[in-house]
Amino acid sequence: MHGLANAIEKYNGIIFTNSIVDDVQRDGDDFKVFSNNHEIKAKYVVIASHYPFLNFPGFYFSKMYQSTSYAIAIETSKTIPDGMYINDEEPTLSFRTAKYGDKRILIIGGGNHKTGFSPDSDENYGYDFLERQAKKYYPDCNVLYKWNTRDCITLDKVPYIGEFSHFMPNMFVATGFNKWGMTSSNVAANIISDSILGVENEYADVFNSMRMEPVKNRGEMKNMLGQVFQSFVTNRIKIPDEDLSVIKNDNGGIIKLDGTTIGVYKDKEGNVCAVDPTCTHLGCLLTWNNVDKTWDCPCHGSRFNYDGKNLYDPAFKDLDKYEIY
Repeated sequence: MHGLANAIEKYNGIIFTNSIVDDVQRDGDDFKVFSNNHEIKAKYVVIASHYPFLNFPGFYFSKMYQSTSYAIAIETSKTIPDGMYINDEEPTLSFRTAKYGDKRILIIGGGNHKTGFSPDSDENYGYDFLERQAKKYYPDCNVLYKWNTRDCITLDKVPYIGEFSHFMPNMFVATGFNKWGMTSSNVAANIISDSILGVENEYADVFNSMRMEPVKNRGEMKNMLGQVFQSFVTNRIKIPDEDLSVIKNDNGGIIKLDGTTIGVYKDKEGNVCAVDPTCTHLGCLLTWNNVDKTWDCPCHGSRFNYDGKNLYDPAFKDLDKYEIY
């Protein structure tokens, strides 16, 4: 990344941080990009924002979902294998080593699930699953670190790389890397830079972002639409009219108070934090994730912390808060 940044600046490129883009609009043959009350004019725009934050006209939210992946780093007195390994069955596990001070530690990844599903509700997901696997092979191990992240998954498992939409020429997209980001990002960089320079790329058709094949995957499409319908309609009907006593300390959940749907989190001392549990992306009902103490969107994978601050795209606005006494 440091080398890439140096190369950009060497050719008079300018890099800005803390500059979230919240809209892009056509301006004649060019674009206006909006960020922090500023406008940037551009002839070409590349949306490489993990999950595309522009919903229309690309409609990528209708042909992609997010998956949450977990990892733990362990130390052990046993000999650990050098290299990288991944199994070919479900649930998926990966093993790799990393340098840690003057020794090497083992990183175990896996426990994946569709974002919005509570990882503490099944034994094959989340940190507990990884720790059980670690203890199976390395009984004396000590867990040093644990973390998780999101990956965009396309319906046909092939990334979307190329033009964003027929209606917005000179705008490009790179997303849906399906957990193979280091490889796919390099492919995307070559395809998109070739497109801008007018160079034919022999792999462009494979990753064509406007292909119809993903939508033809009826099984995945049905599952995704079912999840969206459940979030918009079914789960809202099931919300109980209850008081705050139903929410345990160090936990969260959604209830109705005086007819208003409220997302409530109680810390270990019983202090209450209340938010509007409606995703600021497209309005899906959020779910409480008690492992990470976050509000997660089951439709498109946005994430907010317990007091409503936005953490993960495609949403970029915080949740509204409620004052409850």
